Amino acid sequence: MDILREISGYLENGDAGNVIASVQTALDNGYHPEEILKSGLLCGMEIVGEKYKNNEIYIPHVLLAARAMNAGLEVLRPRLTTATGGFIGGRALIGTVKGDLHDLGKNMVKAMLEREGFEVYDLGRDVGEEEFVNAVREYRPHVLGISATMTTTMGGIRDVIKALEGAGLRNELLIMIGGLPVTDVFAQEIGADICSIDAGEAAYLARRQFLSAIQAEKTRRGEVVANPKGVKKAVIAGTFTLKSKGGVNEHGNKGCKGTLP
Repeated sequence: MDILREISGYLENGDAGNVIASVQTALDNGYHPEEILKSGLLCGMEIVGEKYKNNEIYIPHVLLAARAMNAGLEVLRPRLTTATGGFIGGRALIGTVKGDLHDLGKNMVKAMLEREGFEVYDLGRDVGEEEFVNAVREYRPHVLGISATMTTTMGGIRDVIKALEGAGLRNELLIMIGGLPVTDVFAQEIGADICSIDAGEAAYLARRQFLSAIQAEKTRRGEVVANPKGVKKAVIAGTFTLKSKGGVNEHGNKGCKGTLP
């Protein structure tokens, strides 16, 4: 059997040990890390999500698969970071809202942000508004990722944004939200900047908006940006302020499916 199909199958079965071993085998055999991620880990997780949606499996099975996914990501993450380019000068802060203990989606976005060249600070799960605010002050991120995986905790995203507004920190951030119950309509209501349909797209949009902000700032300063590679070399983190659009998302009226719990 193809090694990528093996990874997907082990993940479906929640077999973390064999996921780790097969991811390492794929790397040793020269598979590209991104191919392993997309055709192995994410493929398996999509199947799990589909089965869960169709009531073929239940939460315990999903949690086992999530644990296997995280185990595979730990092996893959260092190689993902180096496989798709270097540091672009952006800092990202990410966490799951208070009362929410599921962090698979958040961990997937973290890995994707690192792949896109961000320096990522992970606050973990069950993070309160005050902790988000204090971390923004400490780490001064350009992008803030907030995740909620249950309808009962989704309102916590709004609370974090309000707390940031109250602290005078909101306009300096691109705020990216995601999670199973999150929709584009909700994102617009609470003034988030990015609502993605999956982890990879979330990170891509964050990178694109970050680099666009850099180019806009350099244009304002009268500097010429020759090409995207030039942008990467020229960036010095923290020397400019992102201007959040607030409530503008990239998908029009499309539904935002978020990521699995």
